Amino acid sequence: MKQKIKERLKKNAFVLNYTRMWPFIKPFWVRALAATLITIPIGSLDAVIALSLKPFMDTVIMEKGGETPFNLPLYVIPLFIVIFTIIQSALEYGASYLNAWVGGKITNNVKEKIYKKLVTCESAFVDKNTSGFVVFRCDSDPNLACSGLLNNLKVFTTRLFSSFSLIFVLFYTSWQLAIIAIIVLGSALYPLTKIRKKIKEVMNSTVMAGGAVLTAFNETFSGLKTIASYNLEDHQSSKFSSVLKQMFKLKIKYTQKTAWLSPMMHIIISLGIAGTIWYGSYLIKSGTITSGDFVAFMTALLMLYTPVKNIGKNFTAVQMSFMAIERVFDFLEMKMSVEEKENAPCLKPIQNKIEYKNITFSYDGKKTVLDNINLTIKKGEKIAFVGNSGGGKTTLVNLLPRFYEISNGNIFIDGKDIKEVSLKSLRNQIAVVFQDNFLFAGTIRDNILLGKPDATNAEIEKALQSACLDEFIKSLPKGLDTEIGERGVLLSGGQKQRVAIARAFLKDAPIVILDEATSALDNKSEAIVQQAIDNLMNDRTVFVIAHRLSTIQNADKIVVVNEGKLIEEGNHETLLKNKGAYYALYMAQFKSKKTDDK
Repeated sequence: MKQKIKERLKKNAFVLNYTRMWPFIKPFWVRALAATLITIPIGSLDAVIALSLKPFMDTVIMEKGGETPFNLPLYVIPLFIVIFTIIQSALEYGASYLNAWVGGKITNNVKEKIYKKLVTCESAFVDKNTSGFVVFRCDSDPNLACSGLLNNLKVFTTRLFSSFSLIFVLFYTSWQLAIIAIIVLGSALYPLTKIRKKIKEVMNSTVMAGGAVLTAFNETFSGLKTIASYNLEDHQSSKFSSVLKQMFKLKIKYTQKTAWLSPMMHIIISLGIAGTIWYGSYLIKSGTITSGDFVAFMTALLMLYTPVKNIGKNFTAVQMSFMAIERVFDFLEMKMSVEEKENAPCLKPIQNKIEYKNITFSYDGKKTVLDNINLTIKKGEKIAFVGNSGGGKTTLVNLLPRFYEISNGNIFIDGKDIKEVSLKSLRNQIAVVFQDNFLFAGTIRDNILLGKPDATNAEIEKALQSACLDEFIKSLPKGLDTEIGERGVLLSGGQKQRVAIARAFLKDAPIVILDEATSALDNKSEAIVQQAIDNLMNDRTVFVIAHRLSTIQNADKIVVVNEGKLIEEGNHETLLKNKGAYYALYMAQFKSKKTDDK
């Protein structure tokens, strides 16, 4: 039964989209209803002007000596038209204000909901989508969906009640001419039922292209130094021109599919007006209707037909809003592979060990990245992962905080499957220092406090000392309150790493992951950062991914991972004696270092 209801709703985009939006409209439904109800008199007052012309035409112009309604003086009719127009304009302003207020509130709530969804997205989502596409979906679509929803509702209800009142005038003045007018109106509106299918595919492609434009701007802003150093100005400009050409083609395609609506409606309606004039002349001559009836009829007809002639553009705007709503809810309802079970218990700090059991993983479901990995790490143990690039080291470690979902197998912490505990409690137990740590725009203090927002000054000072950052902070005029720019661009690589390490110190997690934390640094910076890392590793269970084998010789266990398989494991001395894969890697680096020293 529920499935049938869903299928019916899908067939009626109007009902489906407004049903989906109702939870966001509900908190403001009183104002939204007021904005809608105001449109009733706005539309209905259109009939007043048309009706007022009948007695004026018959009494004054045709000099038939007819009576005005309620025997009012003739000059009152123009006065009434002005008064009603003022009332209509005031109501129009009120409706616009209420729509802007409600629309702004709803848009903010939708964006807040989308942002909450975005911050919970798994790493696989970031891998598959560009920044431009995400920005377009999370910012532009809510604007189009919410503002379009209310504006279109306002236009729809205003024109609906305007049409009802004007159709009443048509039948009141001449039912014969009204029938012709209604037939023409239906013929003009019929093509609108076919437009949605024509523009949906183009609109989806336009969203992708719009995302590509935003991505180009984002990448160019972030990569200006790279562009300059490789003289890529012409190359990047050429790529951007290709994106713009694609956008242009889609715009033209969209125009081809929609621009014919308004001209065609103009033609149909002009035929209706011509037919009405021809038949109306006959009715006047035959005495069936008066000249006043005909003028009132034609005024009402023109007021009814004028917005219809441009309704093609408005209707496509409505469809674009509906499609934006659909994309918004496709994103909000998107299921992640990394999901938390309902009422999942919290994970307690590690007491015994971490176990990888029969772990198999693939990013795309085709190519196996990890193949049947079994590994045990005791509490307090320092374990290092080495091997060729692309062998699966980082992937293996990224499965522990559930950045990705395991394809097959299980990871246990003290016998508890990490899939069975809450994500928040799991990640509270883990601090990660990446090779390229992300710093947010703001101050050094802002970024460090992300590890523990309520940290005391004493805790902050201890973290700075442990991260070998205290001397650097003292050298700054504003100290911890120094602005570091977007992504920390005003700091050096070593400084950024130490800020990230200080952040990890404040978090004080029992498990630490170091993902090639020193590989991108020069020797001097590496020495300082390595000292900070050594401090961070004290009394913690540590996972280290490293290319420089000199940094992990003191690890309790070294694991060699190649082609997704665990090749060998042991401490530094044992693995050298075995003369296996680790020995080959060590000797290759040792020879390279000797060559560099010479």
